[in-house]
Amino acid sequence: MVLGKLNKMAQSRVVVIHGRGVHISNGQIDETKIIHMFQRGFQHLKNGISPSDCIRSLFHSDEHIGLKVNTLGGPKISTNPTISLLLAHWLTKGGLKPGNLLIWDRSNAELRQAGYRLTDNPGDIQIFGTDKPGAGYENALTVNQSIGSRFSRIQSRSISASISLAILKDHGLAGITAGMKNYFGAIHNPNKYHDFNCNPFIADLFETPPILQKHKLTILDGLNIQFHRGPSFHAKWNQKEEIFIFSTDPVAADATGWRLIEKLRASAGLPTLKEEKREPAYLFTAERKGLGRANLKYIEVIEDEI
Repeated sequence: MVLGKLNKMAQSRVVVIHGRGVHISNGQIDETKIIHMFQRGFQHLKNGISPSDCIRSLFHSDEHIGLKVNTLGGPKISTNPTISLLLAHWLTKGGLKPGNLLIWDRSNAELRQAGYRLTDNPGDIQIFGTDKPGAGYENALTVNQSIGSRFSRIQSRSISASISLAILKDHGLAGITAGMKNYFGAIHNPNKYHDFNCNPFIADLFETPPILQKHKLTILDGLNIQFHRGPSFHAKWNQKEEIFIFSTDPVAADATGWRLIEKLRASAGLPTLKEEKREPAYLFTAERKGLGRANLKYIEVIEDEI
């Protein structure tokens, strides 16, 4: 199943699962509740079919699947290794092969700093970065409109399907960083694409074949949301929301996350992102390209609580 360009008349579904009390003592999370959140999120994506059937509808059993995480922010504001591994192990319960699952980001050092234990055991879930010997970046540029980048060979060659498992947070330039911008960690030169609120760069990058033809699912981690002064961690503006956002529409997932960040900002008496001249315009560019829905009128949001 390839995402491709979306039907102009189709409505996109976004599932928001609340896990009340998922944070327990000493900074730990309730792993059983996390798994139940995954189960419910997948089930709602596909009209109530079993989570295992939903997994099979999204992925072939022999596919090599990359879980693209974000570890740039360090341990306080990166994709939690416990969540990544719980998701990977849960996917194997749906028939996916452990050795075909890879949790990855751009560097081994950033993964370690975020608390990941690296492994390249071919028979088990693997965890490593693009700088692992034998991985690296392509020699040739992939070019699409404003983009000219060398892709991680993990994204371009090693995997056949991709999940963006990203932290939802405010971003000082793009407005927000979520599932789509997470793929900046799949190229060699993301520093080139931060002008003009990262627009149209995020959309142009997502439209390239190594991403567009492989991306199957966005899961936004909103257990803790940095709603101001991101993407780095600032305790004053970091809110425990205890949610996951799921969608097969990458634009709708990010758009839903954006609205949540705006609500948190309003509650704290902060101006809107548009008022701060950093509205995430890349979402509207992506919608014009047919990559998904940014307009809430065309997004069906299903909320549930565990």
